[in-house]
Amino acid sequence: MAADYYEILGVSRDASKEDLKRAYRRLARKYHPDVNKEAGAEDRFKEVNRAYEVLSEPETRARYDQFGEAGVSGAAGASGFEYGDMGGFADIFETIFGGFGGAAAGAGSARRRTGPTRGDDLRLDLRLNFREAIFGGEKEIRIPHLESCQACQGSGAKAGTGSRTCATCNGAGQVRRATRTPFGSFAQVSACPTCNGAGEVIEEKCEVCNGVGRKQETKKLKISIPPGVDDGTRLRVSREGDAGLRGGPSGDLYVYLMVEADREFTREGINIRSEITISYLQAILGCRLTVNTVDGPDELTIPSGTQPNTVLTLENKGVPKLGNATLRGDHLITVKINIPTRINSEERELLEKLAGIKGEGHGKGGLEGFIGGFFHK
Repeated sequence: MAADYYEILGVSRDASKEDLKRAYRRLARKYHPDVNKEAGAEDRFKEVNRAYEVLSEPETRARYDQFGEAGVSGAAGASGFEYGDMGGFADIFETIFGGFGGAAAGAGSARRRTGPTRGDDLRLDLRLNFREAIFGGEKEIRIPHLESCQACQGSGAKAGTGSRTCATCNGAGQVRRATRTPFGSFAQVSACPTCNGAGEVIEEKCEVCNGVGRKQETKKLKISIPPGVDDGTRLRVSREGDAGLRGGPSGDLYVYLMVEADREFTREGINIRSEITISYLQAILGCRLTVNTVDGPDELTIPSGTQPNTVLTLENKGVPKLGNATLRGDHLITVKINIPTRINSEERELLEKLAGIKGEGHGKGGLEGFIGGFFHK
């Protein structure tokens, strides 16, 4: 599975454009081949560049969020990257050659986490049959997740009560502990054990959620499957993950699709493949046959003189292109020819008469020469 672009840049999925730019500059400065000579640094630099290239543009970011790599596979990638085309890199090089003191300043300072916190993203694996993946549609799913407690409105406090400032940390959410060593005194900062970093303590816990503010629920969702999805396609359902804490937004639900194999059809990109078997007489004389397609029965013309393993095409009977369902691939049908191992006396007589007419042009006489000549053109 392709690497996640958000993970490559080390940002959350709701990161702002400025967050993306800062993460990109930091990583580009770290892995740029002119600065980092370690093995693999250049490949890592290209990965960072590709991730930023996709996520920095709202249109490609939206496609990536919904479909994953499949939604942006046509976009220009890092493989075509040229060092001369690095808009916005001037300040990166200024930082590289101007020193790193500013980048490190304040790196060890801890932050309070007393405000709203976004809920976790969730993953669901969904199985589709072959035609569901091709034509899309609605699917109903059941997803267990954390919902905001309605009894306390997510506060965790019993109705009519509230919260008070934590006496242990005085609302800071952190405690500082000094440690003496032979090398001097060191201060260690950690989350407050009483309020778990919230800075507040609930006076009386909500009985429904036991003071957590959220509770586990399973709910039904209808999700829309776009036409043309393939095995491994990822869909993003916004705000259907776990509820946030202290009024924070919900996370997202990511649905990973698994497409079942079909007995008759196989997929090759946006084309569909299948096979049919015809008699040797149909191959010689040609005919019109009804064949199965994903759209239902259709008519296929077998030209006279068709050879074994010939591939015939039914145009626009393949898979809709993901993101543009008006464009479809083709249905490619491989023709297999059935040569009988036994024939009755009447069939033999007719074939020998035919071979007698046609057989003079073949190296071998009779039926064997005619049949052999046809199938080894």
